[in-house]
Order: sequence, then structure tokens, then C-alpha cells
Amino acid sequence: MDLLTHDDIETLCLGATLLGTGGGGDPYVAKLLAQQALATYGPVRVTEPGDLPPDALVLTTAVIGAPTVTLEKIPAGTEFVGSVEALASYLGKEPVAIMSIEVGGLNTLVPVATAAEMGLPIVNADAMRRAFPQIEMTVFTLAGLPAGPLSIADEKGNQCVFRTTDNHVAESLARAAVIQLGMANAISCYPLTAGQIDEHGIGGSLTYCGQVAGLLEAVQRADEGAWERFLTESGSVEFFRGKVVDLDRRTTAGFARSTVILEDLDGTGSTMRIEVQNENLIAFRDGEAVITTPNLICLLDCETFDPVTTEYVAYGNRVIVIGMPCAPEWHRPGMLELVGPEAFGYDVDFVDLPR
Repeated sequence: MDLLTHDDIETLCLGATLLGTGGGGDPYVAKLLAQQALATYGPVRVTEPGDLPPDALVLTTAVIGAPTVTLEKIPAGTEFVGSVEALASYLGKEPVAIMSIEVGGLNTLVPVATAAEMGLPIVNADAMRRAFPQIEMTVFTLAGLPAGPLSIADEKGNQCVFRTTDNHVAESLARAAVIQLGMANAISCYPLTAGQIDEHGIGGSLTYCGQVAGLLEAVQRADEGAWERFLTESGSVEFFRGKVVDLDRRTTAGFARSTVILEDLDGTGSTMRIEVQNENLIAFRDGEAVITTPNLICLLDCETFDPVTTEYVAYGNRVIVIGMPCAPEWHRPGMLELVGPEAFGYDVDFVDLPR
């Protein structure tokens, strides 16, 4: 993957929706932003972090807030470049590239549009290889790298920059600002060097996103053996096929939270409950936790195999629930305290996927 063009975005969007693990915001709007930016400014070069000067500054941009809000509050597009420029101005240094902080959901594609508009390459790496709801939930935090200074920008031109003492404080300050600025804004955080990203980031994330999307596209075309190939090559496990029979959805403290209840399609009476904070976090089958964060819980439509995001889950939906393995870079000391069930307030042990 050397260049991202208009024709690549559809596939990248499918992979981003899957890796959003239900959250990360609806990539459809970001897909339109990216397609328009590439059509206007031309293709974006994809670069490996190791191919950049080690001390070169790389900046991120993303949407921060509740994914459900973006269904009504469509991004203007100007806020993303605004967040990057605000942070660059504070740092007194221009970035040489843009990076997606999370390859999952709309935040996979928003940086592509930003990179195109700013005439910069995009780095083939990220900090999650999925979506997580909070700023500190990255492999950079595990490595002791700071999220700040960070900037917040809204569509009206308001901008603020925070200098923070640790990444949990960065999350608290940014979330408070976002609540005041309309619940869905642009953020630029983790201003790191290319050398730091090369050493501590999750490499090849955009490539991986395209690969899993390609496997899923084969399933959607009904290619022979495609479903088994998708599960095998992505390391995924099918856990449940069911119908949504109950849904409790609420927005609290800047997050979209919900509880989804599924009843199996086989008529055995088995149920699955999925707990959500922006993303699917824990899946309980008949009361027992079977998939837990940081592994991915993904819902696919039973007929189209399209990934179903949390904001579009509705009563009567028939879905397949799969577990996908998190990036291997997560498996290091501190993972469970940062992104395991207990980090979200659940008294549940981490459950790894069956091999």
C-alpha cells in the first residue's frame, strides 16, 4: 500500500467499520470526507514510520465524543485541520505526517482526509488497531508516552490546547471540553516522533484494515469457502447468531452506552448480552462472559455480512457475533488495567479467545 486513492476508500471503510468493534463512529460520513478530499487534493502517500526521520513530528487527528451525536451533528471538516494546526502552533513545529490514532471507525478515515488537505503522507500505524472510547487507552500509554499536549477544535473555530500531567488527566480535560462544545469535536493528541511510533506503535494498521476488509468482501460476494477463510485468516471466532430482543441506549458523561440482548436463532433459548461504552466491551452468553475487551466484539448482519455499529443496532436485527483478536502489541504488562474489563468498571475476568 503505497498510495491511497479515491478507489481505495470503500474497502478501507468496510475494514474500519469492522475494526471499530461496533463503535468508533459511523465511517460513512468520514468516507465521504476522505473521498472528497482525495478527489480535490489527490492521492495520499502511505509511509512506514521507520521510513521517516526518527525525530520528525507526527500528529494525529480524530473525532472525540459520543458516536451517536455524529448522526445528527455532521462534521464540517474544517475542525480536523484546525486541531492539527492548533497543536503544531503550540509546539512551534510542523508535522511531517499524519497518523490515525485508532484504525477502527471513522477515525481511520478522517486523518486520510486531513492528510490529503494538508499535503502530507499518512503513517501506516496506529495506537489501538481497533476503537476505544478514552484517550488514554493506547499502547503509547503502556509505553509511558504522553497524550499531551493535545488540542480540541470545533466546527465554529473554537480551539483549546491542554498541557497535562498524565494521560488519564488528558482524558478528563478533553472530555469536559467536548461536553461544552457539542459532544463531537476534533482532537489532536499524542504528538510523537516517527522514532517513537516505530518503536511503540502498532505497525501496518492500514494494511491490516484493508486485508480484513478484502476477506469480508469475499464473504459478501458469497465466494466458496470465504466465511471459513475470513475466520481463519483474521483469527476470529463465531460465538452467536441471534436476534435483538431488547435494547437499552443512553448517553452519559460524554459516552454512548447501551445494553443489547440477543436471543439465538436456533430456538434453544440461549441468549447473549453485550455491554457497550461507545464500543462493544463484553459479551455474556447465558450469563457467562465469553468475549472481553481488549479483544474485539463485532456484529455482522446475518444476510449482508455488513458490520453493524452500535448506533444502528435496532430491535429485530439478526446478527452474527464474532470475536476478533486484539493486536499482539496489547499483550504486555498493564494491558488489563488499562483496557481490560476492570478498566470499564466491570467485575469480570479477562477471557481470551479460544485458539
